[in-house]
Amino acid sequence: MNRTSHPSDQRCLLLIDDEPDMLSGLARILSLTGHRVATSSRPEQIRQLLDEHAPDVVLTDLRMPGLDGLGVLRATVEHAPDIPVIVLTAYGSVDSAVQLLKEGAFDYLTKPVGRDRLIEAVERALVQHEVQRDFNADPEAQREKLGCAGLVGHSEALRHTVALLRKVARTDANVVITGESGTGKEVVARCLHSVSHRTSKPFIPVDCASLPETLLESELFGHERGAFTGAIAQRPGVFELADGGTLLLDEIGEMSLSLQAKLLRVAQEQCFRRVGGREEIGVNVRILSATNRDLARACEEGIFRQDLYYRLSVITVPLPPLRDRQGDIRILAHHFLESFMRTADKRIEGFTPEAVACLESHRWPGNVRELQNVIERATVLSDGLLITPDDLPDEIAHRSGVSPPSMGLDSVSSFHAAKRDVVQRFERDYLVEQLRRAHGNVSRAARDAGMNRRTLYRLIEKFDIDVEAIRLGEAG
Repeated sequence: MNRTSHPSDQRCLLLIDDEPDMLSGLARILSLTGHRVATSSRPEQIRQLLDEHAPDVVLTDLRMPGLDGLGVLRATVEHAPDIPVIVLTAYGSVDSAVQLLKEGAFDYLTKPVGRDRLIEAVERALVQHEVQRDFNADPEAQREKLGCAGLVGHSEALRHTVALLRKVARTDANVVITGESGTGKEVVARCLHSVSHRTSKPFIPVDCASLPETLLESELFGHERGAFTGAIAQRPGVFELADGGTLLLDEIGEMSLSLQAKLLRVAQEQCFRRVGGREEIGVNVRILSATNRDLARACEEGIFRQDLYYRLSVITVPLPPLRDRQGDIRILAHHFLESFMRTADKRIEGFTPEAVACLESHRWPGNVRELQNVIERATVLSDGLLITPDDLPDEIAHRSGVSPPSMGLDSVSSFHAAKRDVVQRFERDYLVEQLRRAHGNVSRAARDAGMNRRTLYRLIEKFDIDVEAIRLGEAG
């Protein structure tokens, strides 16, 4: 897409509305931001307008003849997905807001919109655009800036997840985070809280599967003195403690139907009563839920309330299993290694190519949590500068636990010598392939292989690899 440039300190706001008076009025308000404002009453020309004006934010009316605001949104998402779109309408409803957010809208404003509200939304969208631009240039640095440093990796699956988080983080929409055990659902929840306007308020996680129903009800809503045996004093619940902040209901699919009914009222009315109490207590809490269950199917089976499901899952954020995150295993392994080295006070430079191959061939049923535990174990057991397959569990290192039968000392010696030759050939071939993929760029090859650059230089010297020949496209 050819995009016209404009001064770096002045952004462009593209405003689309079929009513001339509304268009000029909104343009006057937006001009107060100090940024360039481009206007159009021809939504069907959206692709041409995007190329011509190179906007940083698009603002569009929803109901227009011809191509409506949803069409403008879809065309922008397809043609220039990094540009935030704010939709304005005089016909607001919850259903249309949910639809627009799911389609990728940054925000949804109901007319008449106040000047301060409009400018505030635009400024947030401008920050959003800058964040996405920086993310594309340096994903790791941007995840840290967004409070998503725990979401480590470069895979397409993870990028889709982070892009979705970017869209919903600064809203108050309730979110359901889905994924297998160990995929990092609480990490995502903390990320959503840390970049929201609630970040200075409490973030409280509750494991709904670890408590029986009566105790979970008291944990959520608190209780009055004498409400049940052992209730010797009044106690606030997590909804009170999280007021103004975020509550994570982990394993929400394990909650009983009777307790789901009480949770629905809080989600709808933002008020509740303590167990044994009569006083209505109002709160302002964003509810994030996490589950490894298919809640839609649970609704069909009658074990989860459909009305609660729709109330909690305004947005659903699915987390991919580690086996579907191509290329992220070595990056995560190196990330965990650096963390555990500091704890164990050890100096380990990385992983041997054979160890990386073992890690990448494992299916990881326990996902990121399992990988984290394996790297912690390897860090403790390793005695060298590199993690080897000997430092990994048997099932990951593909060790059968059976020694070669009927071998004398000479045969054993020959066996191990042959094994060393095979391993070294594998290591050299692996390094040459990584360098070829990186076109001879050692830093990139080291990053892709999940090892320290100094380690790669040492191995290049050890195996006498001609990096310049690889860079020129010749044999390694």
